[in-house]
Amino acid sequence: MLNLGVLISGTGSNLKAVLDAVAEKRLDARVNVVISNVATAPGLEHARAHGVPTLVIDHKAFPNRAAFDGALVESLRAHEVDWVVLAGFMRVITPVLLEAFPLRIVNIHPSLLPAFPGMHAQKQAFDYGVRIAGCTVHLVDAGTDTGPILAQAAVPVLDTDDEPALRTRILAEEHTLLPRVLQWIAEGRVTVVPAEQGGRARVSVTRGEV
Repeated sequence: MLNLGVLISGTGSNLKAVLDAVAEKRLDARVNVVISNVATAPGLEHARAHGVPTLVIDHKAFPNRAAFDGALVESLRAHEVDWVVLAGFMRVITPVLLEAFPLRIVNIHPSLLPAFPGMHAQKQAFDYGVRIAGCTVHLVDAGTDTGPILAQAAVPVLDTDDEPALRTRILAEEHTLLPRVLQWIAEGRVTVVPAEQGGRARVSVTRGEV
């Protein structure tokens, strides 16, 4: 069983997908704590509804990003977290958090990486005129959405789409893909080979039923 800590900043719809998957026994995990850097984040209510402990750690209360991440690490460790999930966490993380959970931080990104990393990926894809968009679950490293890719889901861009419509359809795929990949991790289907000097970490995934 995975002991998860989930970091959020907003609505927490991917958090809800994870919590629902746990409750429905589709995901062999326990969410030990949900932490938000925004006190008014609606996603905190999803955690409370499932009886999951919540914390608010305001990044503005710290002198720098490293100090903020240090507080995150302290709280995650206090709740006996093994894996960290970024579910709409709108902060750039530092080596303090990365080194505390090496290659055990999972992110969901709304594009088919390596295309359109960073902010507003759905708008980037729509404005670029791609015919296929999608989402990616990946491990987090020191780059911006550059970590090893675990799985992706494609979403066709329809002639009738506008950017909000495309965003909504990508989000629906995120809600399916993230719990599925976490279950693969819980089942031991994900093997991570750390980077050698000057190289990149490699991931081997034995995929479950799609």
